Amino acid sequence: MAPEARIKDALKNCATALCAGAVALSSFSLGAEAARRHYHAQQRPEAADPRPRALPYPNLALPLEIPGAQYLPLAWSDVVGWSDDDHLSAYKAFRVSCRSIAAQRDAAPESKAESKALGASLSEPCRIARSLDLSDGARAKAFFEEHFSPLRISRLGEADGFVTGYYEPVLDGSRTQTDVYNVPIYRRASNLFVRGFKQDSASLPNKGPVYRKIGRRKLVPYYDRGEIEDGAIAGRGLEICWLKDPTDLLFAQIQGSARIRMEDGATIRINYDAYNGYPYTAVGRILIERGIIPKEEMSMQKIRDWMAQNPDGAKELRRQNRSYIFFREVNLSDKDEAVGAQGVPLTAGRSIAVDKALHVYGTPFFIQAGLPTDDRRSGAFRRLMIAQDTGSAIVGPARADIYYGAGDEAGKIAGRLRNPGMFALLMPRVLDPVVAGTAMPLPTPRPVVTAKTPAKPANGTARPPTTKPPPAPPARRGRIRWHA
Repeated sequence: MAPEARIKDALKNCATALCAGAVALSSFSLGAEAARRHYHAQQRPEAADPRPRALPYPNLALPLEIPGAQYLPLAWSDVVGWSDDDHLSAYKAFRVSCRSIAAQRDAAPESKAESKALGASLSEPCRIARSLDLSDGARAKAFFEEHFSPLRISRLGEADGFVTGYYEPVLDGSRTQTDVYNVPIYRRASNLFVRGFKQDSASLPNKGPVYRKIGRRKLVPYYDRGEIEDGAIAGRGLEICWLKDPTDLLFAQIQGSARIRMEDGATIRINYDAYNGYPYTAVGRILIERGIIPKEEMSMQKIRDWMAQNPDGAKELRRQNRSYIFFREVNLSDKDEAVGAQGVPLTAGRSIAVDKALHVYGTPFFIQAGLPTDDRRSGAFRRLMIAQDTGSAIVGPARADIYYGAGDEAGKIAGRLRNPGMFALLMPRVLDPVVAGTAMPLPTPRPVVTAKTPAKPANGTARPPTTKPPPAPPARRGRIRWHA
């Protein structure tokens, strides 16, 4: 036989042997796997029918979870200045908030599971506070200590929060446009649209996109400050009244409310109603960045003075803040304080504006800071405050804007506040993790499993079940093609 033929024949014999081995292994593995499954099926005890399980389990929120925040539980003795405060004044402001909390609870009892950290937990201390008409500071202090626990709170990675101040300006105005009064204060236009809100809602949010509705379906971004100042919505009957100076309007918009003294001696009150959808840009920060006013000298009065001396520059500076506020007229007397976003009258020196995306209105905060007083010196500010308002620039877990009242004197103090401060959030005791843990549902108990006892043969000797494994499926032969 030729060498080439012998090599070809040897290769053919090897391939045939390999193919036979593969078939044998395949048959063995399939048979072994089938036998293994069958054996375990016989040995596995049959479980009793499990009880119905409520799946998925409810997704319960943690007792306190504020995004981007860090916490430190405190004892009341750790809260510096706590014993020296006027707790009765804070208690009265808290009871004012409780009226709104109770009204919301009664109007929508199913909304108790609020998404924010404190949720509806203020309802219980509010229920107790409304039944106690306290007139003694010691009892007011005992009320807070009995129903709340102090919790130091700050932004992640930071030790302190940040405190500013605001007030209600008192401005001169007119119901009609004149050569002197020619700066309009606008109410909200009917075509201003915010998704998720009716166009006739009492008040619209101060964050998120805002649109101008054209026709029935088309939505475009609303006009910015420059377009509105240039007359984009003029002549549509939206003017509430007219002011002398565009700087007056800017500061009324920054503060969110104002008292307007008419030429005939009457006073009208205006409050925030909506905004145009553009983020707020602080004009003071721009002046600092441009080197026009040093940071340590910055105040609202400094901004006013610079704008009065630079009217063209003031126009350009205002337009850097594309955000624009629309107002509504409110029925308040000269003796009434401004109404905050919670819908209750504010208390000068006790009400604060907070980030409403994180906090619940009515939450008490104890704030420690070195804040300027009337004589420009920093004094120790240690006071229990109540969250009753908000603002587009108030962002973060430890950020507060302190309300100082109405008029020029309040504005002088509020305008100088830009200070770090320590925040202690007063957490209702109903949110104590140990107490909250008792309401956590436990998993459904696993059913008791009993193995079946094999039947005994006639001679009484137990014998394992004998079953033959199912036959292995026939192996398919593969074809090997040879090429000469």
